[in-house]
Amino acid sequence: MRITAAFAVTATALVASPALAGEMTVNVTIPRLKVAEYHSPYTAIWIENAAGKAVTTLDVRYELDNAKGEGKKWLADLRTWWRRAGRSLDVPAAGVTGPTQPPGSFNRSFREGTRPLPKLAPGQYKLMVEAAREVGGRETVAIPFSWPPAKPATLRASGSAELGAVTLSVKP
Repeated sequence: MRITAAFAVTATALVASPALAGEMTVNVTIPRLKVAEYHSPYTAIWIENAAGKAVTTLDVRYELDNAKGEGKKWLADLRTWWRRAGRSLDVPAAGVTGPTQPPGSFNRSFREGTRPLPKLAPGQYKLMVEAAREVGGRETVAIPFSWPPAKPATLRASGSAELGAVTLSVKP
């Protein structure tokens, strides 16, 4: 049996080409609140499946520079995230944790199959964003989405106090 050069090149290209992976970008706005004592909120971003089970934690912002490492003990104030995913996360976690964000917007981008966004099974999911602030409140926002995305899409939700606009952009 003879294999032609054209077939060999085509077969090699198919094997060598990377699998397409979806991408997502999350934009979170932390509103500037007019309060006597303001502390930047702890925030957590994670994905839940249709059953409400945490699939992965994408981002956690908390007080990292506390000399005694006491910032970790307040992570439990992110109650929803803590109960569903936080207890099992060993912090600090490379590529997942960072310092609290001041009022304004911050973005995080993720590519499927790379840390912290694993390969997701096709299905229905929710992007969850939670914020909790010392001497303040706590708020959670959810954005339902389908995976893998058939086409680029931008989905939005908004908080009413501790969180402002939350945007999820997905691409196949």
